[in-house]
Amino acid sequence: MTDDAHAGGSAGEPTGPHERRRERAAERLEAVGAAGLVAFPSRNLQYLTGFAEEPGERHFFLVIPASSATEPEPALLAPALYETQVREATTVGEVRTWNDGDDPVAATRELLADRGLDAGRLLVDDTMWARFTQDLRAAAPDATWGLASEALADLRVRKDEAELAALREAAAVADGVVDDLRELGADAVGMTEAALADWIAERLAERGGRGVSFETVVAAGENGAKPHHGHGDREIRAGEPVVLDFGTRVDGYPSDQTRTLAFGGEPSEAYAEVHQVVREAQAAGVEAVEPGVPAAAVDRAAREVIEAAGYGDAFVHRTGHGVGLDVHEEPYLVAGNDRPLEPGMVCSVEPGIYLDGRFGCRIEDLVVVTEDGCERLNRTGRGWA
Repeated sequence: MTDDAHAGGSAGEPTGPHERRRERAAERLEAVGAAGLVAFPSRNLQYLTGFAEEPGERHFFLVIPASSATEPEPALLAPALYETQVREATTVGEVRTWNDGDDPVAATRELLADRGLDAGRLLVDDTMWARFTQDLRAAAPDATWGLASEALADLRVRKDEAELAALREAAAVADGVVDDLRELGADAVGMTEAALADWIAERLAERGGRGVSFETVVAAGENGAKPHHGHGDREIRAGEPVVLDFGTRVDGYPSDQTRTLAFGGEPSEAYAEVHQVVREAQAAGVEAVEPGVPAAAVDRAAREVIEAAGYGDAFVHRTGHGVGLDVHEEPYLVAGNDRPLEPGMVCSVEPGIYLDGRFGCRIEDLVVVTEDGCERLNRTGRGWA
C-alpha cells in the first residue's frame, strides 16, 4: 500500500467548485451530528470530486470528516491502478492507494482511524453496495451509521454556477437535435423507432454531447400511450404522433426534454386537441414555478388544465422531477410534496396525456428556479411540426 499527498492548488488560490462542495459537505456533517461521510463510486463521489467511475469489485472510498474534526481534510482511498486518473481528475489533498494483494479493509481501517472516524456516526452513500458497507462496519466496529443523503441532499438540490452552465449546454445540444428532427421531416417515415433512436444518438454526439443520459424514447402511434415505451421495431407512419424523449450529458450533467412530433403529414383532429391541452398544461406548470411555491403546486397547476379538458385519468405520472447528476432526483413535482422551491433548483415540467391503443402526447422542458421565477433551459418550439 502507498500513502501520498496530492496538492490541490497553491496557497492563496481560489478554490474550485468541488473543493467548495467538500467544504459545504463537511459543514453539513457538523449540522446533522455526523462525524464523517464515506462515498464510493457514485454520483455523490462525482459531485464531490469531479471523478466519475462506475462501482466495481475493488474498494474505492472518499472520506470527508466533519468540519470540526481534529484532522478535517478529505482523503481518497483508491486501487493503485486508478492512481494516475484520480490524481489528474481531482483536487483531493490526500490520495492513498492499495495494490491487488493488499488487504483493503486494513487500509480502510487505517484511514478511518487517522481521521478519527473509527467511532462516532458515519454517513455512507445511499447506493453503496452491501459488501462495502459490511467491510466499513468491520473497519470501524464502534461506529454507528446513516445515509449520505442526510447531509448531501440539500446541497445537491441547489445547483451551483458550474452545474448550471453544464445543464444549459446539455439542454442546448438536445434542442439542436429537436431542430434536426424537424428538418428530417418526411424522411423519418418508414424508419423504425430503434433506427430513429440511433439517429438521435448520433446527432447528440455530433453536437457535442457525451452519450445518452437515459434510454431514448421513440414511441410511435399507439406506443406513445406507454410513457416509458423506449423504442422497438415499429415503423413510423406519416402524420402519426411520435413521442421523443431524450437527452445527453455535458461534463456529467444531463439534458432531458420531450417533444411529440408528426412526420410527413398532419395528425388527426383528435390528436391536435390533445396536443393543445398538453401544451397549455405545460405552460401552466412552468408559469407556476417560482421560489417559495410548494412542489405540489406545480403539479396541481398542470393537472388542473388536463382535468378541465376531461383527460384527468389519462395523466398517469407526476408533472416533473429534479435533474442534476442524476436524471431523476429531488425536487419531485408531485401531489403531497410541500417542499418549497428554491433558487438554483432544476426540474422538468412534463405533463402528458396517454390514450391506450391510440396515441400519447408529452411535452417537457427543464427549468431552473431563479430569484423571481424560472428560466427555461429548453427553447425549441413545442408544436408537433
